[in-house]
Amino acid sequence: MSGPSSALVAPNGPLGFVMLCHTAFHRAAETARHWAERGCPVVIHVDRRVGRWSYDKFMADLSDLPNVRFSERFNCEWGTWGIVAATQKAAEVMLEEFPSVRHVYLASGSCLPLRPVKELIAYLDERPRTDFIESVTTEEVGWTIGGLNMERFTLRFPFSWRTQRWLFDRYVALQRRVGFRRTIPNGIVPHLGSQWWCLTRQTLSAILQGPDRTLYDRYFRRVWIPDESYFQTLVRQVSGNVESRSLTLSKFDFQGKPHIFYDDHLQLLRRSDCFVARKIWPNANRLYATFLSDDATAQAGGEPNPGKIDRLFSKAVERRVKGRPGLYMQSRFPNADWENGRTAAPYSVFQGFTDVFENFEGWLGKVTGTRVHGHLFAPDRVEFAGGEAVFNGAIPDSAALRDYNPRSFLANLIWATRGERQSFQFGPADNQTLNWFMALDGNAQISVISGAWAIPLFKSNRNFADIRREAARLQKIEIDHLAILRHSSAKARIRIWTLAEFIENPMEPLQTIVDEISPRSLRRLTEAPRMTDLAGFGQFLQNLRNQGMQPVLMGDFPAGGDLQPAEARRGRPYLVK
Repeated sequence: MSGPSSALVAPNGPLGFVMLCHTAFHRAAETARHWAERGCPVVIHVDRRVGRWSYDKFMADLSDLPNVRFSERFNCEWGTWGIVAATQKAAEVMLEEFPSVRHVYLASGSCLPLRPVKELIAYLDERPRTDFIESVTTEEVGWTIGGLNMERFTLRFPFSWRTQRWLFDRYVALQRRVGFRRTIPNGIVPHLGSQWWCLTRQTLSAILQGPDRTLYDRYFRRVWIPDESYFQTLVRQVSGNVESRSLTLSKFDFQGKPHIFYDDHLQLLRRSDCFVARKIWPNANRLYATFLSDDATAQAGGEPNPGKIDRLFSKAVERRVKGRPGLYMQSRFPNADWENGRTAAPYSVFQGFTDVFENFEGWLGKVTGTRVHGHLFAPDRVEFAGGEAVFNGAIPDSAALRDYNPRSFLANLIWATRGERQSFQFGPADNQTLNWFMALDGNAQISVISGAWAIPLFKSNRNFADIRREAARLQKIEIDHLAILRHSSAKARIRIWTLAEFIENPMEPLQTIVDEISPRSLRRLTEAPRMTDLAGFGQFLQNLRNQGMQPVLMGDFPAGGDLQPAEARRGRPYLVK
């Protein structure tokens, strides 16, 4: 690592660093050496749980630096008093052994300086009486989780949240049940904030040497996560110039866990203009090589402003929590309704149209410029457009594979064809597993001609008894499907016509459908697909009634005659066969 030789350590200056270390000691040693060689005394605390061999090696690596000290060791388990005790002891060593220090900067072993030390010293020289520590009241805090805002100060927390969770939860519940409340000493107002601060000698010594320190230490020893409240609260008692912000860039996710910075965050860290950042991945060689070198002096030095990169972190949190629409991921699947959108893009579902029109799929694809499939959920195979056996995303036409997880089949199909509108046919003879899924999908446009399933039966050459039984079965399935589509919770764009009302005036529904699929085309339909010959269909329905099956989904279809589209009655025979 480039930098001044240890034999040329600059004289101790006005800024000292306290480092709390528990892992990645080779990186902590590099950072401590960087600061020490540039005239900043460093006092290091190493977690007492660290093995002796690692501790001795860490000390040996920095033994040539005259302005580096190691303080008494404490167990530093998250959320416990040990972290505050370690900070207190290291800060006392700093104040006692380095009288030239005017500001003390608290950092961790995973911190990394982002700007030259001389810039930080110059920044503090312009603000000699300012304490930089995030310190806000509990009412103003938005990051605490679990209902322990004020309760962390009024209940007792003798047990570790991480290693004694059962005892922790039950002791909290017991205190709530009996109405136990601790008295806050001297009427101080509890404050919370980031653990990482930069305090003046006067403020820090006033906290550590105050006449009520024993009282405060005894109280905060049983506060939950005291490292985020001890100094943050007491600084308000002794400092007249608190700037409630940290000079350290430290970002947390929605679970309260710190973001880790990697090599590809180099430009992001530079853009923040912060002096120090944590947590840095120990193997981020590029970051350490860049910021622990004199080349860092070429970096622009503006006012520290982590808010400049908050937008990117907000997007990262949103991506982690919500994910991308229509893409299922391990952190949410298979939890119901945790997905960010059931599918990735809009799609259209047509029920009954291929029964009413000839070559409806080809016509719709031509006028809308979209991909139009057949019955994707047909019993025998998946009817992809063009008769394809394998479609985008390596999705096969196997009905068995599709039916193993129909929801994933449809979600994968829409995801793999983003940017191209997909349309497909559906009917009561198809797999009905996804009825609710599609009805609740805001991306779905569902158009139904109810009762159209009877047309293929009308044209079939089957025994009428078989036709009657099949008609009764399909009608029951479609009735159940229509009930789902009409449910108040449905989010899809749904249009339903009876067969009779659709045949009466087909052009208006077709125009509406085309406009919705391709709104930019603004194409006025001048012709429609050829309608199938329905001569005798009214009598067919009457025969079903005569045989005891009551068709109810076709609308007001005359039994003695046959409906014709209005255009046909106006002399436009191109609509009928």
